[in-house]
Amino acid sequence: MRIVATYSIKGGVGKTSAAVNLGALAARDGRRTLLWDLDPQGAASFLLRVKPKVKGGGRKLVRGRRDPLDVLKGTDVEGLDLLPADFSYRHLDLVLDEAKKPARGLGRVLASLADGYDLAILDCAPSISLVSESVFHAADLLLVPLVPSTLSVRTLEQLQAFLAAQPEHEPAVLAFFSMVDRRKRLHRDLVCSLPATVPGVGEAVVPSASVVEQMGPRRAPVVVSHPSAPAAQAYVALWAEVRGALDGAREDS
Repeated sequence: MRIVATYSIKGGVGKTSAAVNLGALAARDGRRTLLWDLDPQGAASFLLRVKPKVKGGGRKLVRGRRDPLDVLKGTDVEGLDLLPADFSYRHLDLVLDEAKKPARGLGRVLASLADGYDLAILDCAPSISLVSESVFHAADLLLVPLVPSTLSVRTLEQLQAFLAAQPEHEPAVLAFFSMVDRRKRLHRDLVCSLPATVPGVGEAVVPSASVVEQMGPRRAPVVVSHPSAPAAQAYVALWAEVRGALDGAREDS
């Protein structure tokens, strides 16, 4: 099973929208796909029409006292299952800190599900924490939304520096442009220049679009509700880049 984490130090940059849409596209491609909503706010669970609740909470799940199969939920997207969020995930740092090998906590949960899925997508809360480090240890690929701005570029560089200092496991990083408004000169300039100048920045460009914002009221991925919309096609292009990055990571491993 390959593992992709949508991750950003910053919040509100489009990581959950990417996770949900990529999960739908992976399932459409015939991959048995699991989405784990690790954000205690439960946005991905909400968008997929699943109640954000895990029996026994995050502690029992991560400590191996709750079988993940008991809390998995199906979604309206065929081939896409969800490990829901739970508000207790806000304490996962403490749970992992109690473990002997905290960086391996999330990986143990995923390993128990590996035979049933081809791909796992982790939708992460914005932070640098023990949970983040456990995500980094488990993931083959970090998918990082990048709003075209100087501060967003800075957070990407901070993340890359942090990962480079963790030589025991450094996942591949693919940044993609998110919430792009081409009316803004800075957005246009950075979309053109960054892929050639900043390592790890891909070509996919997800626009700032009302159809993406309407995922909340509609509670459906854009690639399902409006597959011909430019934003949906942007997620298709992003999924192609993710597939290529995963294939490259497999060859290197």
